Amino acid sequence: MKAYALFPEEGLSALKLGDQPTPELGPNDVRVRVRAVSLNYRDLAVAKGSKRLKKPLVPTSDGAGEVIAVGPKVTKLAVGDRVAAAFFPTWQGGPLSDEIHANALGGSIDGMLAEEVVLPETSWVKLPASLTFEQAATLPCAGVTAYSALFEAATLRPGDSILVQGTGGVSIFALQLARAAGAEVIATSSSAEKRERVRAMGARTAIDYREVPKWGTAVREATGGRGVDIAVEVGGAGTFDESVAALRYGGTMSLLGILAGTQGPINTYQVFHKNIRVHGVYVGSVRMFHDLLRALEATKIEPVIDRVFSFDEARAAYEYLASGKHFGKVVVRVG
Repeated sequence: MKAYALFPEEGLSALKLGDQPTPELGPNDVRVRVRAVSLNYRDLAVAKGSKRLKKPLVPTSDGAGEVIAVGPKVTKLAVGDRVAAAFFPTWQGGPLSDEIHANALGGSIDGMLAEEVVLPETSWVKLPASLTFEQAATLPCAGVTAYSALFEAATLRPGDSILVQGTGGVSIFALQLARAAGAEVIATSSSAEKRERVRAMGARTAIDYREVPKWGTAVREATGGRGVDIAVEVGGAGTFDESVAALRYGGTMSLLGILAGTQGPINTYQVFHKNIRVHGVYVGSVRMFHDLLRALEATKIEPVIDRVFSFDEARAAYEYLASGKHFGKVVVRVG
């Protein structure tokens, strides 16, 4: 089969397409013909750090396709079923652990950027007919993370307000889910065009974070001085304090990204002074994936896809994601 692999080299030139042996099928395994893969910021980070790899790695965590073979002990899936793989194939439910963490697709173990993938039956989630393969491929990381940020790490309720940063996959999913749940959304973006688009999708306010460096105060002012109930924090250290400023007393920060850095000074006084809850979110479990799919079916939410690249253009898809020009998700059509 054809598959991409990251080799121990510098930069995106480490990503190479080649022939690989078709994975063997165990008694509890399911073989899937991958039809679409979506990219996440985490995939860029893995690629940029590829020089440290000890052996080639098939990248990306998010993919969807159709079942083409099942092992003799498989009972819940059949040939022809449409499925997507969970980001953490062994995280069925309960808390995250070292063992689960060590089995993340496209990071710790081979991922989805291949024509065929074999994983245990419990790693796959059956898809509703309403989703295309391209749409379904956006869900395992960005979709599940947004769901977890709003409904697992926090308890979003109708009438609440949330803050989303930028217009990447997680932020756009969070906007859609929050609006469907009856919540208000305040967004930040340095692009006038993107601010207009999030308003069209239902964001009440969109703030230019470059023009307004103290955008946390501007967010709080937009809520009448109360502050948002939930901040979906994708920036990390560089945006942490502004999210704290944006939150109400007793609000929740769902901390899930490092786009603005992993380390830096933060104002811990304001965290406890405002009784803020900071909850780390690292995607979610298979159970959360099922819950997300039920939510999408009930609300008729459609994932927002910016561009679809061909399998041969995978490196160009990485480069486009790195440019920051995208709105929503970037997808690679495998076959």
